[in-house]
Amino acid sequence: MTRIGKAFDHGKAFIAFVTGGDPDLETTARLLPAMEQAGADLIEIGIPFSDPVAEGPVIQEANERALSAGCTTDRLFETVKKSRESVTVPMVFLTYLNPIFHYGAERFLGRCAECGIDGLIVPDMPYEEKGELQELCEKYGVDIISMIAPTSKDRIRMIAREAKGFVYCVSSLGVTGVRREITTDVGEMTALVREVTDTPCAVGFGISTPEQARAMAAVSDGAIVGSAIVKIVAQHGRDCVPYVEEYIRSMHP
Repeated sequence: MTRIGKAFDHGKAFIAFVTGGDPDLETTARLLPAMEQAGADLIEIGIPFSDPVAEGPVIQEANERALSAGCTTDRLFETVKKSRESVTVPMVFLTYLNPIFHYGAERFLGRCAECGIDGLIVPDMPYEEKGELQELCEKYGVDIISMIAPTSKDRIRMIAREAKGFVYCVSSLGVTGVRREITTDVGEMTALVREVTDTPCAVGFGISTPEQARAMAAVSDGAIVGSAIVKIVAQHGRDCVPYVEEYIRSMHP
């Protein structure tokens, strides 16, 4: 079992997302261990990018703030590597194909392994095109996290059958962002996943309240919360750490 699998060992997993370098890398370095202390079972870190197509306005703006503050992929790798000295929970990067290939795919995966990154989420990579990255991920011991959406339907079993780490179940159509209600039948999606794999299934996109997190965790193996945390970072800037801790504790008692 990879370290990612262990995040689901103690019941339902709480997965917390933060944009790397927002508002600056020093704050990210303080946030990562604080998120673990507050109860995050797995931490997802967004690599800032100028065209994050899966993201809504909250995370888009966080990408812009991070880039404006001078966050680069190299500097983020260094920050994560340093954080790995104290952070014991799995950490995964969320990024897009363009930054990976611009950096050099082999070099990118090598740096992931070097700084203790356990997995990679690439929203704009179709299942059918994962081959090239898959080989490099296997070489460097980094799991590619498969994503399934409400529109995946007949492809869910196919995607889930080869899933590593965990299956990212997208609860809502469209981009990331806080939603008042989640209407997708997530239970039906996770049932299809469980027909073909024991790989855990976590639900993300739109979760912001403890009630939503409980409802999603009830039909899956965990909940992913991103925009709600990024909003707190936007509101409090460099003073955000205790507020993020308080929020995670409230979501994951």
